[in-house]
Amino acid sequence: MNIRRIAALVWGLIVIVASNTIVMMPTASANSSAQSEVRFTSQQQQIVAQLKTANVIYLGETHDRPIDRQHQLSIIQALFQHNPQVAIGMEMFQRPAQPLLDRYLAGKITAAELRVQSEFDKRWGYKWEDYAPILEFAKANRLPVIALNTPTEITRKAAREGLESLTAAERQWIPPLTEIDRSNAKYQQMILGSYRQHAGIVSISSKSFDRFYNAQLLWDETMAERVANFVKQNPRYQKVVIAGSSHIIYGYGIPDRVLRRVGGSKFTQKTVLLSLDRDLLTSPKPADFIWETANN
Repeated sequence: MNIRRIAALVWGLIVIVASNTIVMMPTASANSSAQSEVRFTSQQQQIVAQLKTANVIYLGETHDRPIDRQHQLSIIQALFQHNPQVAIGMEMFQRPAQPLLDRYLAGKITAAELRVQSEFDKRWGYKWEDYAPILEFAKANRLPVIALNTPTEITRKAAREGLESLTAAERQWIPPLTEIDRSNAKYQQMILGSYRQHAGIVSISSKSFDRFYNAQLLWDETMAERVANFVKQNPRYQKVVIAGSSHIIYGYGIPDRVLRRVGGSKFTQKTVLLSLDRDLLTSPKPADFIWETANN
């Protein structure tokens, strides 16, 4: 499988492991965060029509591709017109930031205060301006926004020292360790391929990769738990999850782990990759839908 895009996304975790701060590559185009009206192609209209019946929709982005945020907002707006009970889960915010998100949505703090107090620039690293219109739309329409991500400190510690090193205080932000499912061998191989691109040739049984893989799973399981809990507590809401494509492709990261927690014959999920290399399309069904197929 061609994993160039996956490697770029997983690299963020390697940076977390290697440094006390998150260092991200600059994003493209200073004016690309402006949210202009995006017209759907006929194929995209068909995709949106099929998304309207799903309980959970995953919009897999490439973090340094700002137009993905425009597509996300346009899809959310279209879904909102069909069903005003839409909730948005965001990988970009870590779980301790939930009270701050709630205060922002309630009009008690400004967007600038949310950005500073949540340490968005430090903890996420990509342009605030690209994500702000999604938050503004949620606030204007009173849509819940859920902070999905694992705190950076916990992911870093798990990757360096192992899951067992986490304290009780740290474990309050993650699922029980017994819920971390390592059974997907294809996912492990996919992550190993990405890891090798940056760490060199390592064995799948090496301690360094094992800890790295556990940290990746912790990341996925934490976000999946947040999504599943919201679904159970708010069955009338349609949940839109915004996360990196590496957490969504083939359902390996978040979707399968949400399904494991929620289940039921009536529970439906749809995955959308907002962009994808044509080379990757040779692999069977990386998602339910591909929004754009042009190489970028």
